[in-house]
Order: sequence, then C-alpha cells, then structure tokens
Amino acid sequence: MTEIRSIAVLGAGTMGHGVAHAAASSGFETRLYDVSDAQLAKARGQIDGILRKAVELGKLQTADADASMVRLSTTSDIASALGGVDLIIETAPERIDLKVKLFTDIEAHAPKSTIVASNTSALSITEMAGTLSDPSRVAGMHFFNPVHKMKLIEIVRALESSERALETIEAVSKRMGKETVLVREAPGFITTRVNASIGNEAFYMLMEGVASARDIDKALKLGLNHPMGPFELVDLVGLDTRLSILEYLHRSMGEKYRPCPLLAQYVKAGRLGKKVGKGVYEY
Repeated sequence: MTEIRSIAVLGAGTMGHGVAHAAASSGFETRLYDVSDAQLAKARGQIDGILRKAVELGKLQTADADASMVRLSTTSDIASALGGVDLIIETAPERIDLKVKLFTDIEAHAPKSTIVASNTSALSITEMAGTLSDPSRVAGMHFFNPVHKMKLIEIVRALESSERALETIEAVSKRMGKETVLVREAPGFITTRVNASIGNEAFYMLMEGVASARDIDKALKLGLNHPMGPFELVDLVGLDTRLSILEYLHRSMGEKYRPCPLLAQYVKAGRLGKKVGKGVYEY
C-alpha cells in the first residue's frame, strides 16, 4: 500500500468538486484540475459553500474549514496538477475519449509510481488503464452524488489492478469517512447497472401513461423505501449522463438496456436536470 499525502482531482464538475472537497477536508493536499478557469473558480466557491454550511450546522469548526481551503489548490495546467502527486482521481464526464485523453496526460506528466483511480460509473477501467505503461496501478473509485453526503465508494478491480492499488484506494476511502464495496469490473458495476434499469423502466412507464412522474416517484419512495424517486434521482445525476450510461450498457449487454425514447427526447430538448433548471421537473 502506498502512503498518500497529495491527491490530484482531474475535472472540476459536479463530481470533481465533491471529490476535491472530500480530499481536502480529510487532510490531503489537494490539486483540482480543469481546462476551464471559470469552472475552477465555480468549484472552489462550491467547496467553500459546503464547508461553511457544515460550520453553520455545528458539524465543523471554522478553523478546520479554513484549513481545508488552504489545502486546496486549483490549476488549468495539467503538468502542474500531476507533477509529484501520490494519487490521481479522474472525474471527467462519462465519455471514454475524454478519459483516455486524461490517462495519456497522466502517462506523460505523473510519476510512474502514482496510483490512478477513475470515478467512472460504468465505463471500462481496463480500457483506460491500457493507456499506461503500468496498468496495474489503476482501479475504479466510484463516488456518489452529492459526495459530501453519500457514504459509499465502489472500488472496481480492473483486469490488471494490483493489490497495492486496491489497498491504497480503500485506505483513502476510509480516511474520507466512506464505506466501500469491492467489485470486479463489469459494465455498470453494481449500483449503476441497477439504477439504470430502474430509471429506464420508470421512463417507459411515464411514456406509456401508466402514472405521472410524481406518482411514480412517490410510489418508489413510500412503497419500496427508496430515499429518492427515479425521476428525482435522474434530475440530480443529469439526464444526458443517464442516457450515455444506458447507451453504453445497451452496446455492452443487449436489448434490456435500450434507452427509453422519451429519455432521449428529453435530452434532445435540453432538459438535462437540475444543472440547467429543467429535467423531468422544473426548478
């Protein structure tokens, strides 16, 4: 197991800023990278907001919040983000081309001993790892949104993941206060595969007029004890993200994962969820 002092988080979007918050607030020197300086500034503000809310609720001391922000740095220079870092957590959008490009950057700029984790919720970590000269240092580290509230991390064993990589990621996860499960790489792992099926079926029911979105959500929350309904969840995750995952599962695993046409129609209409103010519901 590798001792981790510094973490680079690649991508400052919804998941990236959540992972960076988890890293910095757990005592790790944290570098947050994104190609957009505007996105980095937004992410830094979001992280500060999470910390200040915790102070307001009495869950965190002001000095600890301030110290977390001191441990957090941001950069749009990939070489600066990766130089000398102990652990890299990739949090790019769910597109294999974007993730492979970042792994190419990792090969070029990061130390050859650095452990590399991907936050993908469905894509092949083995394919990403194949970009590196030593794929054994790569494994999955699937966080859940919102990261500061959700306790689970799926640790995913790719084809050549070493015990060193898996043990290091587990130790970091526990230091972040998370619970872990170990999954052998398969499309969608555990949670994404189940959630994609539930959410897709909910869209088919909505398209067929079985019930309203609110009543479908209410039924699953009160009848099956789900904390969120499938439409509330997809609005949080992003309809475009869910569609991309279903398309990947459909290609990998067959017809039972064919995306509902209504979901595709919502995405084409720009109804992507909370991040744009309109998904299944309006915000």
